[in-house]
Amino acid sequence: MSLFASILGRLPKANAVNEAGGLAYQLEPKHALAQVAATGTFNNAFYSTAESQLDEVLKLIDTVDDNQYLAKLALYAREKAFMKDMPAALLVALSVRDTELMHRVFDRVVDNGRVLRTVFQMIRSGQFKNKAGKSRVGLSSSVQRAFQRWLNTASVGKLLSASIGNDPSLRDILRMARPTPKDNARRAMFGWLTDKSIDKWAPATEADLPVEVQSLIAYRKSESEEAQALIAGGLDIVRWDLLSDAARGPKVWAVLARKMGPQALRMNLNTLLRHDVLATSAMVDYVADRIADKTEIQRSKQFPYQYFAAYLNADDNVPQKIKTALHKAAEIACGNVPELPGPVVIGLDTSGSMSSPVTGNRGRGATSKMRCIDVAALFAAAILRRNPASVVIPFDTSAYDVKIDPNDSILSIAQRLAKYGGGGTDCSLPLVVANQKYARRKFAGMVLVSDNESWVGTGRHGSTGVMTAWEAFSSNQRKLSRKAAPPKLINIDLQPYQTVQACERTDIMNIGGFSDAVFNVISAFLADNNQRFVAEVEAIEL
Repeated sequence: MSLFASILGRLPKANAVNEAGGLAYQLEPKHALAQVAATGTFNNAFYSTAESQLDEVLKLIDTVDDNQYLAKLALYAREKAFMKDMPAALLVALSVRDTELMHRVFDRVVDNGRVLRTVFQMIRSGQFKNKAGKSRVGLSSSVQRAFQRWLNTASVGKLLSASIGNDPSLRDILRMARPTPKDNARRAMFGWLTDKSIDKWAPATEADLPVEVQSLIAYRKSESEEAQALIAGGLDIVRWDLLSDAARGPKVWAVLARKMGPQALRMNLNTLLRHDVLATSAMVDYVADRIADKTEIQRSKQFPYQYFAAYLNADDNVPQKIKTALHKAAEIACGNVPELPGPVVIGLDTSGSMSSPVTGNRGRGATSKMRCIDVAALFAAAILRRNPASVVIPFDTSAYDVKIDPNDSILSIAQRLAKYGGGGTDCSLPLVVANQKYARRKFAGMVLVSDNESWVGTGRHGSTGVMTAWEAFSSNQRKLSRKAAPPKLINIDLQPYQTVQACERTDIMNIGGFSDAVFNVISAFLADNNQRFVAEVEAIEL
């Protein structure tokens, strides 16, 4: 009876149904909100629409009656998960619930002009309501002060960068925020950014404009390619994309290419190709060398994901030397992936829903070519490279036997893994296979990379199949390891859904989203550092 009771206790009955119709566990509100904040992009996903995501976020925010947590989650989503829209949404929610906290985190969440414009648009939408059910469609005096502070303290370079983009534009924000300029230089800057006639800048004049702005005006007025190239070379704090719309030819674009950092070069290969920058061997060599700069990759702690995305999106006509540089950069970036405490079983979901874009469907021309399966495959390849004794098991409703040489190119491994499957989803299969095929091997744990929409198969006592298979795996590993640390299960959910296949407890962690921080979280958890997802959010210093 005691044994039967313990099994029931370790196999809790599923209490939810996921978007695919399978048994699942409902995350508690704080964790569910963290999951969405780290994965949601307000774009259409395989099982949800942008509108349904917004509805769920608003419901979860209403459910979480902890403003400190909302503030910390906004910071986590921006600074750790590198999201753009979700931190802005949480900040706007704070603006109608706790203005003091909103002010404390505003400048850290709104760290560039794009986020500033997003916050402004969300406020104007009227979607966020206070506890009395009243929504705001304009800037309150408190929010207006936050915008004014940002606009008056931002550097010239930051303001110029913020002026890139429309709907809303920086001009719209300035006209509604109505900041009082701190000096004539800022007064002239605001006047120029809002397209006011010079006589309305008084007492400021055109001479009060910062030197960089005056040079930018001269650049845009230049009639020759040579004159533009000369001016562009001296505009150090002006972003290349603020100059691109007026660039008159390949010579100017070559200068802009040299203004780009390694990451901007990586992301704009097709643009450089289109403007004939890559027509000379000298520029091809320059771009390739910058992309594969080992010191820069190690310093910036870039992971292979970024280079794989660039490789997938590169035009067929991008020179092979640059594509080879992307391969090389991805190999170097593997050195930034932490070595795990021991080998792991990596369950790689290759089901049909994993073919959806990882950032959702954003319309023609804007949707990423990087699919969920690409991210999952690259993750598996990166772990395998640093931990070659690990095992990768691709699956949908069947598990696939795959033999991989860890010394093969990481991009080749990822592309090969991404070609498996396409059917339904049974997330328990990697564990079932591990229990059968690798029952005598010791593992530090299991990492399941999926969209968590398992719907095939059920477990014992009303649990999910994953929980039942995990108990068998965990029990066997404890026998093999004896006094060593028990195995851990880590579920990485690549899409913004609110159910999981394994319930949270000391040996199980559910992570929402995929960013550079995920590798370190996994390593710490497997090393018995016990960092929980919500606990990591709550550890953020305001």
